[in-house]
Amino acid sequence: MSHRNVYRITLARSPRGLARHRRRVPAQFQKRHVKRATFRDCGRRCVYCGAFVGFDDATLDHVVPLSRGGDHSPGNLVAACSACNQLKGSQLPLDFFIRHPWAGANFMRYARAVHRGLKRGARRAVSLHFAQAA
Repeated sequence: MSHRNVYRITLARSPRGLARHRRRVPAQFQKRHVKRATFRDCGRRCVYCGAFVGFDDATLDHVVPLSRGGDHSPGNLVAACSACNQLKGSQLPLDFFIRHPWAGANFMRYARAVHRGLKRGARRAVSLHFAQAA
């Protein structure tokens, strides 16, 4: 008998069905991760003016504002420059795109990961504006 077998101690194992310990990620890092993913989905551009924006200068914009019933889902978040984010404010997308049709045209082009209904609304608002202008 070797000396390894004499001093071997067996520890009790946890049952297989129990969940393992997971570390929680602090909220500040979750927001950074969401911002990075949204920034990548928008092609590193402001979805309203189409200008290239640096990661530190980009802001997260809720297409349907939280004050109007929007949520934090990835289909409602886009990257925008601070000037366009302030210009939009808490307007609904349809109202904003009717007032600023250039923003709606850029939104259709650069906002790739938003809900399909939001893009459809932007298309309607832009076409309605140009129909009224003609």
